[in-house]
Amino acid sequence: MSKVSGSVIKDINLAPEGKLKLDWVKAHMPLLNTIEEQFKMEQPFTGSKVSICLHLEAKTGYLAQVIQAGGAEVAVCGSNPLSTQDDVVAALVESGITAYAWYNVTDEEYHEHINKVLDFKPDAIIDDGGDLVGTLHSERIEQAKEILGGCEETTTGIVRLKALDNEGKLLFPMMAVNDAYCKYLFDNRYGTGQSVWDGIMRTTNLVIAGKTVVVVGYGWCGKGVAMRAKGLGAKIVVTEVDPIKATEAFMDGFEVVPMLEAAKRGDIFVTVTGNCDVIADEHFEVMKDRAVMCNAGHFDIEVNKNDLANRAESVREVRKNIEEFQMKDGRKLYLLAGGRLVNLAAGDGHPVEVMDMTFALQALALKHIVEHGKKMEPQVHTVPADIDNYVAKLRLDTWGVDIDKLTNKQIEYLASWGE
Repeated sequence: MSKVSGSVIKDINLAPEGKLKLDWVKAHMPLLNTIEEQFKMEQPFTGSKVSICLHLEAKTGYLAQVIQAGGAEVAVCGSNPLSTQDDVVAALVESGITAYAWYNVTDEEYHEHINKVLDFKPDAIIDDGGDLVGTLHSERIEQAKEILGGCEETTTGIVRLKALDNEGKLLFPMMAVNDAYCKYLFDNRYGTGQSVWDGIMRTTNLVIAGKTVVVVGYGWCGKGVAMRAKGLGAKIVVTEVDPIKATEAFMDGFEVVPMLEAAKRGDIFVTVTGNCDVIADEHFEVMKDRAVMCNAGHFDIEVNKNDLANRAESVREVRKNIEEFQMKDGRKLYLLAGGRLVNLAAGDGHPVEVMDMTFALQALALKHIVEHGKKMEPQVHTVPADIDNYVAKLRLDTWGVDIDKLTNKQIEYLASWGE
């Protein structure tokens, strides 16, 4: 490992390769480019320290640099053991950002890195999945009381935050960036939809057309996965526990069945629930020979790996990011990327242009926290509508798309209760 200016990373000599990746995403992230120029002029983070726990690849790296350009001292760590790109981390350190991260960390190293970015004594945080917040509220209560606030990136993180909030234990304001329209409508649907299949196809090199794809969970991410699978020529089966989402999947033209039935029929399984054990022992018992399983939820708990390993006669890696579990009856079941986020552990994550919108939201929401956090209640906050609308308008402007505006008469009509 390289120790450089307080950072602990894989190899600082990888920085030139990482800089090329950063240059590529910068060329395709016009929203963040615009915000970076604003931040350089306004310096909203001067005197502030910001700790960031995200999937450390080029797009998140550029977000960290944009926040740095706004005057902040920045420290980063990875939010997943398998999604860190060591060359990007090296380039970030070379640009003056402190980092504690490398690819394929152990659980112990992962938690050590979480604590290292908190030792940085941040004024504000950006979290992905809630591990920074969870550590602050379980192991660093006194430090949590000093945090201005932060932003959360994912559905899983929002669930954890709301649980804290509901118990009255959340100690600082957090912006639910994941719940902003410009995040979940585009990142969760179009981003997950494309990046999951990118990860699956580059890892397996198998055709999707004609196969039965089981999408486990029909939230916004599940909708995107199903939509793109349909476009690739697959037959889609959806499993759900929510009757409203199941109804939506059915009316979108997909077959909806219980998981045990789907387990018998699927060729490829994608879990997107944020919950544990959605594929478990009873499902492995009835799966087809050569069924492929992967997860697009935040934690590696959706496919029960212990059940799978216990049922297997032997386990081997047959291709990078593909484990083969040989069942006692001769069937072979495959798990991609160790059950972790397949789009990041076995790919580059969401498309650049999609993350441009999400990270524009993150940067502006963080600015809002730094400027107003002392006056905000310690609870989960919705991203202000003006930030959401500003990001959408920026997106349309970069595409050269014009839209209509309401006339004064129309505004008055909508504000009235009469005919």
